[in-house]
Amino acid sequence: MRVHQQPAYVLHARAWRETSLLLEVFTRDHGRVGLIARGVRRERSRWPRGMLQPLQPLLLDWAGGGELANLSGAEPAGAPLSLPREVLPAAMYVNELVLRLSGRGDAQPRAFVHYGTCLARLHGAEGAAWTLRRFERDFLAELGYGLALEQAADGGALLAETDYGWDPEAGAVAWHEGRRLARVSGAALLALGRDEVPNAAELAQLRRLMRSVIRHLLGGDLQSWALALPLAPPRAD
Repeated sequence: MRVHQQPAYVLHARAWRETSLLLEVFTRDHGRVGLIARGVRRERSRWPRGMLQPLQPLLLDWAGGGELANLSGAEPAGAPLSLPREVLPAAMYVNELVLRLSGRGDAQPRAFVHYGTCLARLHGAEGAAWTLRRFERDFLAELGYGLALEQAADGGALLAETDYGWDPEAGAVAWHEGRRLARVSGAALLALGRDEVPNAAELAQLRRLMRSVIRHLLGGDLQSWALALPLAPPRAD
């Protein structure tokens, strides 16, 4: 199989043998793909070394099938993306989430769009914490793990003034002290569902909720959770 000019982002790159890289890339039409970039670490490589770093929009060519194909071409798909240093941990978290949850060869073109939108928002003035919650919501929905953000598990409408426990299998259930579930207010859930910026307390609740859902799906934690991910909501100014 030969693929040409495929929009993509590098999720992860590591050295392979003496002069090459192993890449995990997220592509628009082929989902997550494993590629070998042969000779890219040579001093006179045809590709600039920085081009195949994570978070940069690319157009890639490759040939071959199986678990790893051979990268045959790469060029920028636009201007290089330079994220502020303070949001780099958030961007690395997004990459790990995509890497861990997406399947090889499982095309998710809308998820690819959400990924690019997330990076653009991290680059802009929108708050990083709210950007992450929006991406988690949209990315999980594209993978078939959408969250019920309008009604509780019993079928009743969510109430803004009511606290719930979030069951990763069932959704919002009645909150009782002692339940080992993420506690979240109806107001926070409704804000996420309506794409309305929550307050700081609600944003922290949504962070715990999303972690519980992702932990349930993966059966464990993400390494990037150990990093100092942002908690503050976007500034009003």
